[in-house]
Amino acid sequence: MESTIVMINLFGAVALLLFGLAQVKDGVSRAFGARLRTGLASGTRSGGRSFLSGFVATIALQSSTATALMVASFVERDLVLPRMAQIVLLGANVGTAVTAWIVATGIEWLSPLIILIGIVLYRRSSSTKQGAGTALIGIGLMLLSLQLLSMATAPMRESPALGAFIGLLDDALPVALIFSAVLAFVSSSSLAVVVLILSLASTGILSPALAVVLVLGANLGGAIPPVMATLSGPATARRVTLGNLIVRAVGCLIALPLAGYAGEFLQSLSLSPAKLPVDAHLLFNIVLALVAWPFSPLISRLMLRLVADDPKTEDGAKFLDQQALNTPVVALASATREVLGVGDLIERMLIRTESAFINNDLAPLKEIAALEKRVDHIQQEVKIYLSKLGREGLDEETGRRSIVIIDYAINLEHIGDIIEKGLCEQVTKKITKGLTFSEDGYGELKSLFNMTIDNLRVAQTILVTRDFKLAVQMMEVKVDVRRLEKQSSERHLERLRDGRMDSLQTSSLHLDMLRDLKRINAHIVSVAHPILDESGLLIESRLRNIP
Repeated sequence: MESTIVMINLFGAVALLLFGLAQVKDGVSRAFGARLRTGLASGTRSGGRSFLSGFVATIALQSSTATALMVASFVERDLVLPRMAQIVLLGANVGTAVTAWIVATGIEWLSPLIILIGIVLYRRSSSTKQGAGTALIGIGLMLLSLQLLSMATAPMRESPALGAFIGLLDDALPVALIFSAVLAFVSSSSLAVVVLILSLASTGILSPALAVVLVLGANLGGAIPPVMATLSGPATARRVTLGNLIVRAVGCLIALPLAGYAGEFLQSLSLSPAKLPVDAHLLFNIVLALVAWPFSPLISRLMLRLVADDPKTEDGAKFLDQQALNTPVVALASATREVLGVGDLIERMLIRTESAFINNDLAPLKEIAALEKRVDHIQQEVKIYLSKLGREGLDEETGRRSIVIIDYAINLEHIGDIIEKGLCEQVTKKITKGLTFSEDGYGELKSLFNMTIDNLRVAQTILVTRDFKLAVQMMEVKVDVRRLEKQSSERHLERLRDGRMDSLQTSSLHLDMLRDLKRINAHIVSVAHPILDESGLLIESRLRNIP
């Protein structure tokens, strides 16, 4: 009975730790997700910045898996080079190790205060503060789980069964490595397993060699979830996560025979024996990063050979099933899915245009024309498909939904035209003529670019969910964009009056880009119109009532 209670307490503490990790990830994503994505995408121009980006993102998200999936998606969109992505993940691995080391410094007593501050922030109306509050609550729960783990593992010191099991692992270190890797894979968190190992080490039942091997297994198992998550993804994403797994696996295989020596070395440094697992975790990832960093180009080339390119697909529609026309609900779902794909193409065009603007590089613009042709082609097929559906006879609600989808497709096509014929030409002019925006002007345009991309993502969600609150927020965003465009234009004119040469050289370019980004946002916001119109919240004119 006593052993059952011990196991319940242990599993409950681990579950609380995993829940706290999830809360930190969700809270940080809500509060700073856009900034993290932007920073990670733009912070990979050099090896050092790539490493630091992965390190910071993982410290913030408390999940190297989340960082791996994020950077894999950026590689898929050609925002991050594959070799830089491998360096980002080396930084992510060190970030996880540093997090475990900080957690083990004995700050568990702060957990009630951190949770209290988190709850106060969570009750605020600001979404950013709510996200920060959620993250703090998660950190507090993580620290609280350490106290519970310590209490749960205390009786294990006298457990004959556990002693026998540990003895078996001590005599079969490869099995211990596999056992720890499976735990990390099942829990999808190497950090949680390292903390569990830390709690067991504090009882004195783990030998130094076994503690090091269990930490190696946690590192290996933590690299598997990103691989599993990208199995059905594009080849570019699979190469990144598989490369990270291979690097960790090779590192573990090399370190396994040296585990005993590593344990003795760490003990000789007069460090706390109870903290040996986190010290070993940090040392392993730092050494792995230093050794693997120079080989990142080689790893990328190896992945190109191991993971074949995706088969080429036609540029036309993929989901418009002609047989589904007899079932309007299914046909509308197919059309919605197709239009969402068009939205993804538009997002890709915007991201590539922004990348060219920021990096002064024409390469990202080479694909814009081809993407725009795909947008035109697919939206035309959607219109034809839904027009056939209309001839079959629809009820009022299905007819309205059909018109909404067609309108959204048309708006996306207009956005594609603006990007290709407006923004791309303006960015090309900036790069080819070597024009430089003022620091303020550059920051204003970059902010509007990021806002436009985020707005498109929200619009995609609104099309599917028809969420009323999101639709209202989207209409408020339109006002924010109009205000931002007006303020940027006024500030630009002020810089012109001040005679600033950088503003004089880019005057028409700056105003044209502002105008086109504003037009794009107007098309994006239109997805909210039908929802608000049905609620009777839209008026035909923006004019106030004239007495």
